[in-house]
Amino acid sequence: MPISRIAAPLVAAAIEAGQAIMTIYDAGFSVEIKSDNSPVTQADAAGEKIILAALAQVAGDIPVIAEEEVAAGRIPRTDGTFFLVDPLDGTREFVQRRGDFTVNIALVEDRQPVFGIVYAPAKGRIFVGDVRGNAAWSAPVSREGAIGRRAPIHVRDRPRDGLSVVASQSHNTPETDAYLDQFDVAERLSFGSSLKICVVAAGEADLYPRLAPTCEWDIGAGDAILRAAGGKLLAPDGAPMRYGKDRFFNPGFVAAGDIDPPPIAPFMAA
Repeated sequence: MPISRIAAPLVAAAIEAGQAIMTIYDAGFSVEIKSDNSPVTQADAAGEKIILAALAQVAGDIPVIAEEEVAAGRIPRTDGTFFLVDPLDGTREFVQRRGDFTVNIALVEDRQPVFGIVYAPAKGRIFVGDVRGNAAWSAPVSREGAIGRRAPIHVRDRPRDGLSVVASQSHNTPETDAYLDQFDVAERLSFGSSLKICVVAAGEADLYPRLAPTCEWDIGAGDAILRAAGGKLLAPDGAPMRYGKDRFFNPGFVAAGDIDPPPIAPFMAA
């Protein structure tokens, strides 16, 4: 799939989905609890509908693994090439009105992410990464959907005076603290959703360990952006993350910039 063919329409779809989500965010919404005890709102469905329609137009022959479709039991077969869609990553942040929620679209080929879009509508910022082109960029986005100046992003050199570490607002654990004890940590930054991966890609942080489960649609777009920006997202054993796993489940991962982090597997709870 040529990235040049899908990039612009999918960026537009992510922004349109973000606008629909912000309309619901501003107007008020109800919250339901899914079978996995995670929250879901009307915004999840509204955003996913827009993205699925765009994907059907530009790449209708490629399967789509989308969070709410999977929750409804609609899971297409894949051969290692598919789209991952999370229309609203950080629903807890959305519900709590913290603003750290994102729209996520990723293309996976041969079980590796090759293209990703992460849009944070409440923050007015979009991140895009093309792994094959070794190119990643970020730009401001107005509430009207206009994209501002696109600035290339890249992971930064490892700081000499200690690392900036990104921690989850909702999922920090004692195991995470034990893992971080191996590093000289100068500061800990707190974000929600896939923004945590993107700030590493943008050179605004150095390391993000996640020693708790996620699903592939939570991280695929951020992983693509991070790889395109010169970083890495590693599975618990230290190998590059692969996609299309059973139930699209990740037991944990570590995202890193100019660092070769040790595996997180020894620190994970049994």
